[in-house]
Amino acid sequence: MAGKTFAAIDVGSNEISMKIYEITPKKGANAVDYVNCIIELGSDTYKDGKIGEESIYKVCEILNKFKKKMKEYRVEDYRAYASSAVREAENSVMVLERIKMSTDIDVTVLSNSEQRFMNYKAYAASGIDEEMGSNKNTALLDIGAGSLQISIFDKTNLIQTQNLPIGAVRIRDYLKKFGSDTVALENIMEEYVSNFIIEFRNLFINDKDIKSIIAIGDGITNLKKAGPELNIAGRITREQFAALYKKVVDTKPEELSEKYGIPYERATLMLPMAIIYQSFLDNSRAEYIMTPHVSFCDGIVADYMDKNGSLLINKDFDQDILASADNISKKYKVNRKHTLNVAKNALDIFDALKHIHGLGKRERLQLHIAALLHSCGKFVNMSEGTLISYYIIMSTEILGLSHKEREEIANIVRYNVYYLPSAKKAQEALKSADYMKVAKLTSILRLADVLDKSHKQKISNIKISIKDNTVVMSVDTLADITLEAGLFKEKTELFRKVFGLKPVLKQRRGL
Repeated sequence: MAGKTFAAIDVGSNEISMKIYEITPKKGANAVDYVNCIIELGSDTYKDGKIGEESIYKVCEILNKFKKKMKEYRVEDYRAYASSAVREAENSVMVLERIKMSTDIDVTVLSNSEQRFMNYKAYAASGIDEEMGSNKNTALLDIGAGSLQISIFDKTNLIQTQNLPIGAVRIRDYLKKFGSDTVALENIMEEYVSNFIIEFRNLFINDKDIKSIIAIGDGITNLKKAGPELNIAGRITREQFAALYKKVVDTKPEELSEKYGIPYERATLMLPMAIIYQSFLDNSRAEYIMTPHVSFCDGIVADYMDKNGSLLINKDFDQDILASADNISKKYKVNRKHTLNVAKNALDIFDALKHIHGLGKRERLQLHIAALLHSCGKFVNMSEGTLISYYIIMSTEILGLSHKEREEIANIVRYNVYYLPSAKKAQEALKSADYMKVAKLTSILRLADVLDKSHKQKISNIKISIKDNTVVMSVDTLADITLEAGLFKEKTELFRKVFGLKPVLKQRRGL
């Protein structure tokens, strides 16, 4: 099989960059060229709430130059993504359309969780994640222009992820409000950032002993450049970072830029980034910071290869998404035996009907997450548990999911109990969620949930057969399932409407 030329385009908050890769079956993705241009879209958005006309024109100009470069390399496929600066701009839809009209390049806006998950994929695909696999409680820090993503891993298992509104551009522009940069202002920002880090530690780390930090992105690379005499390789010790921090605090951005060959705009971000890293070091027992050299473009190509089944690592990233959802369920103290039983039954039904419902792997993942989280709201209020579960899912980030996917999961959970109206009547409530996807997955979840209505896991092995217009669900159990069987009939109405099939529950007592 011949190689493929692929372009990854990052319309970032402080620069637009493109990497061109050659993808081969044996060697994976090999970068053959890299181009970038600094443009601070984040400053437009975070200051004015929208991207200005001059910036839109410049973005189109840059992307047209990238397009010529893509033709030179005969690029066969590409992906172009925008993150927080475009996502949070009130004129984002118009900006994307202007880009399309001017360049014929389709730019997709990622949710924060999708963007950070791609960065994680870049790190995992780099083949240097053995450090994470050998340590308990490793923190992966991803500093963006507008926010900081902190993901905590126990070896390779994701156990916690949170997004904090302390990004490099936001902090830098916040510093400007106080006037010129001084030691006093640096202390003020240390206090400001530490407040968020301490809250995160108290709420989510508790007694976990963070032993190492992994820093991804270009920011840590620029910080390392400020200490050539320290001979930093793949990791920075506490002592080395203290030296870097002092140098960044004591040196003006223009001097850092001139002395170490760092673009001025990036040099202005070194102090806020150093403050974030130092604050995390101060509030953990991490002995060092690992610094893998991966960029968001590397995450784009890793995601592309993963979705096409050509990523040369043996890793199922869906398990990380499920781990993130499972951590939410633990936080709200769900009945785990019940939710795991519901999840198993729901997935068994989904798999048995895959030739009928026409849904794929991604929808199966959404159903799995909905099953894990369908009762999390009971922790807050037993009588309004379903509605609260909906609001918990809507307001909680799940790493790797788009906002639309999370909205669909929330609605699957809500309509597991509540009546699902017609598509026209439900349009306002569903927002961006796909009505038929919600209807199909909700009808399956309803059946799986009622099969464990007693919360005693009487049914765990379902054999499903389809005959004429009937779905026969045969279960092997000696337990009394009168409650489940009685309520089962009430929960089949939506299923019949959606699929045109009548579910029937049959108990087989011979084991």
